[in-house]
Amino acid sequence: EVRLVESGGGLVRPGGSLRLSCKGTGFIFSRYTMGWVRQTPGKGLEWISNISTGGLATRYADSVKGRFTISRDDAKNTAYLQMDSLKPEDTGVYICTRGQEWGQGTQVTVSS
Repeated sequence: EVRLVESGGGLVRPGGSLRLSCKGTGFIFSRYTMGWVRQTPGKGLEWISNISTGGLATRYADSVKGRFTISRDDAKNTAYLQMDSLKPEDTGVYICTRGQEWGQGTQVTVSS
């Protein structure tokens, strides 16, 4: 059974940082492109980023480019999303994806 479990969300002030983690089990992690999407009150569902196998290629939505960094550690079956310079509009549920498989998400709240 494929499982994606996110962690690392929380409450942070504007300008702060968080690092999200996504642990994948039930599949050979290194063979898959991994990604993140988010569900926000303002924009609904939004694709954020993905990272190819081996970390050779990364892509970002314009809304997070230059502030967020996606990475992966295949030895730990884990993908990461480093989020810096957070803004209130980044508030939402962040969900790890493997193709059509999604995790449950982790809540990120950016507020003073």
